[in-house]
Amino acid sequence: MKNVKYHLTDQIIVHVGTLNGRLKPKPGGIPLFDDKQSFSIDVDSASVRLSMTALTNDLNDYVFAKPDAPLKKLTASTQGNQLVVKGLLVSKGGIPFETDGTLSITPEGMIRVHTEKVKALHLPVKGLMDMLGLDTATMLNTKKVDGVSVDKDDLILDPGKILPPPELSGHLVSVEVENNEIALVFKPGEGSAKEAALTSTCGGHNYLLFKGGSIRFGKLTMSDADLELLDSDPADPFDFSIDHYQGQLVAGYSKMTPKGGLCVHIPDFDKIKQSPKGKQ
Repeated sequence: MKNVKYHLTDQIIVHVGTLNGRLKPKPGGIPLFDDKQSFSIDVDSASVRLSMTALTNDLNDYVFAKPDAPLKKLTASTQGNQLVVKGLLVSKGGIPFETDGTLSITPEGMIRVHTEKVKALHLPVKGLMDMLGLDTATMLNTKKVDGVSVDKDDLILDPGKILPPPELSGHLVSVEVENNEIALVFKPGEGSAKEAALTSTCGGHNYLLFKGGSIRFGKLTMSDADLELLDSDPADPFDFSIDHYQGQLVAGYSKMTPKGGLCVHIPDFDKIKQSPKGKQ
């Protein structure tokens, strides 16, 4: 991918500056665009950014979406290089809380949110916890929250599980708070074979490009894939929705290459009129 605003859901959108990797289907299957659960993405290298709006939606609609999740009504923002999260602590009767933390990478490639300051009911939580005889793991039981665990006063986040499918897996080397966004950088791990990045053969500036293997989109199945989805308006990032890609295909056009590949020119998702059900 190159310069793509990728809609994991209608409300959770990540900006992919670049991504090189492989679609990994479930055993015995092939990647199906109509089923995000049918494949994951093994990342060789990538630069991905997550806005605070997208993170807020992700926390509420995905990470802590289960009815028995310990946190609700969350909002995320930044203050300098710190991530600020506010919400309600449901396990304690809906007590409002606020945490300020810094981000770093664990040796296992997880995201550590190191708690610098925690407040509940506008009081320092450590004092409140001492008064109630609680610790962080008791107050925030994350056993039922995929991709989230507690290490003393820090949260540990699995970058592949805290976002909706398709799941990303790769060697995360950097996480920073920059310009009111979280910037993630993936690079090949030590000893990993570095594969050459694919480049557009259709003259694209912003695109999703697939080569090799088999993929299915709609009623079409492509073997030894040679498919490029191109931004019709390269002046801004390519707004692409995996949930509504068929509507984008209908609004665009395709050309066959001399080698049997497809160059598909499609408009940005946010620029096409959606039907009441969200599809063309």
